[in-house]
Amino acid sequence: MAAWDLSVSVEDLGLDALPLTLSVTSDLHIGGVILKLVEKIQMQQDWSDHALWWEQKQQWLLRTSWTLEKCGIHADARLLFMPQHKPLRLGLPNGVTLRLRVCFSGPVFHTVLGICKVLNIRHPEELSVLRPLEEKKKKKSKDSAEEIYDLTEVPLTSVSRPCLYNGMPAHFTDSPKTEEVYKMLSVSQPAPAPETIAKQYRPASVVDKAHINSRWLDSSRSLKQQGVQENDRLWLRFKYFSFYDLDPKYDAVRLTQLYEQARWAILLEDVDCTEEEMMLFAALQYHISKLSLTEPQALSSNAAMDDLESALQSLEVKMDGGSGTANDMLDNMTAPELNDYLKIFRPKRLTLKGYKQYWFKFQDTCISYFKSKEESIGEPIQQINLKGCEVAPDVNMAAQKFLIRLLIPAPEGMNEVYLRCENEQQYAQWMAGCRLASKGKTLADSSFQSEIQSIRSFLAMQRTNHGSQGSVAPVDDSLNTHSLVSPRYHKKYKAKQLTPRILEACQNVAQLSLTEALLRFLQIWQALPDFGISYVVVRFKGSRKDEVLGIAPNRLIRIDLGVGDVVKTWRYNNMRQWNVNWDIRQVAIEFDGNVNIAFSCVTADCKIVHEFIGGYIFMSTRSREQSDTLNEELFHKLTGGHEAL
Repeated sequence: MAAWDLSVSVEDLGLDALPLTLSVTSDLHIGGVILKLVEKIQMQQDWSDHALWWEQKQQWLLRTSWTLEKCGIHADARLLFMPQHKPLRLGLPNGVTLRLRVCFSGPVFHTVLGICKVLNIRHPEELSVLRPLEEKKKKKSKDSAEEIYDLTEVPLTSVSRPCLYNGMPAHFTDSPKTEEVYKMLSVSQPAPAPETIAKQYRPASVVDKAHINSRWLDSSRSLKQQGVQENDRLWLRFKYFSFYDLDPKYDAVRLTQLYEQARWAILLEDVDCTEEEMMLFAALQYHISKLSLTEPQALSSNAAMDDLESALQSLEVKMDGGSGTANDMLDNMTAPELNDYLKIFRPKRLTLKGYKQYWFKFQDTCISYFKSKEESIGEPIQQINLKGCEVAPDVNMAAQKFLIRLLIPAPEGMNEVYLRCENEQQYAQWMAGCRLASKGKTLADSSFQSEIQSIRSFLAMQRTNHGSQGSVAPVDDSLNTHSLVSPRYHKKYKAKQLTPRILEACQNVAQLSLTEALLRFLQIWQALPDFGISYVVVRFKGSRKDEVLGIAPNRLIRIDLGVGDVVKTWRYNNMRQWNVNWDIRQVAIEFDGNVNIAFSCVTADCKIVHEFIGGYIFMSTRSREQSDTLNEELFHKLTGGHEAL
């Protein structure tokens, strides 16, 4: 077979170095090319991390057993011999920027796995990387002045060491500098300065939020393939809002970074919340900041163990069938039920233009309602099965508003129903019943009373203390309201009006430990109606206008772009199949009941939608038995698309 010349540039020789010319044949494999190249370079160093990059095709040549002919490489190919791992600047949710060595040759999903191993973050499938919003606006002078914490010296092999030292991974104990970095990762940072908040990008509309989601990198392609260069800056963020097995004992960094991402979502109004909820968020932030200064090791010390043991004991009580209310009910052979007058409202239904009062009966996993108590012996007006439904709270303590929002599965999508309760006690009981019923549990379940208590505790945190005398906390000079609430509340109120309200809310959370406060903040965040929805502007097949597709952990939401109303909702568990026509870039989905939808993406590549749907379906397959393992093959099958084949 005739020999021919192949030109290869070597990055280690410098940008100005001329390419090396190798005499090769078409049946020479990639490994043989690398061997010839290393012999010609004549430099004594470790070349094991190096690989060939094909410039014209924008792809790595990682299959060293493949021949040049099989790869399609001819004499005109421009190849570059370079390291697969290079430094990258990574912005974390808490604002800290790390410089660490990451993989530029494997799929981004594998790169994120490596990053999370270094940072000691479990369940890396929940995270990904995206291009930062401020990249184009930043000036070089400001960018160079940014404080960066270097972890490039941490050996890649050291992260496999399993032992922990005082809750800290072993590879962070190698020097005081790395210990300090771990502390910054695992302990909440002080409240951001008002000017820092003012500089951040705030989405003004759902379209702005949709543009943010166009910046996620493709998880099935490498950083190099997507134009990311050495020392570029990316953000590491939680992409999939389905957080599994959060455990304070093992998740110090994960829990703290999740809290920081939630805090910024609230401050930048990425998620809407009521005024009362904002004051509670502010109080929790203030409380967490104070505890982080006085209890910096709370998440990795005995306190976390105590919290965990308490949680386990509580779990044992819930699972214990030996005693309790549920067994008493069974002994009496009476099926538990709730009966009361409630108000119901169905949005966009012409027969009910507002809230109307009916007599409601809650039995098993169903709600039935009647015109009056006297007519409850006969047939109900309607019976609603809550199994598999979505339950969301809508509460305003000051206005005495106790609303339960229900999304009921239906063949054509989801039906929305609002139930309005009269008071706290009624709301706690019916909300607890709805939550249990959505999981297929009845009122006889042993967790019913504890669920009621949890809801009452949550309401108590939002309750103001105007009636108590002498209980108002003294003004604290360290409390800066501009750092604790979103900008729109500073336009509405002065700082001297906000301070007493935040301090008043602080009295309801002052008894919480650092771990409890972090978990409670996340719990309230996850209870917000708009929590976990990622937006993409799309054009549905057959439609002449752009609309918004909301992608949530358990459903897809069709939203009218003009008025912001929800048009349709489809649940993943009703999905039969979905696929992408990569030629015309169209996503098609088939649901139960012969419901079919198709759309093309306007603000993002359809690959992003494909990844979101596949990722959330993958999350639903996780089980406690597999909590520390990751089925990468299944993840790639669900999210990879044609690029991963």
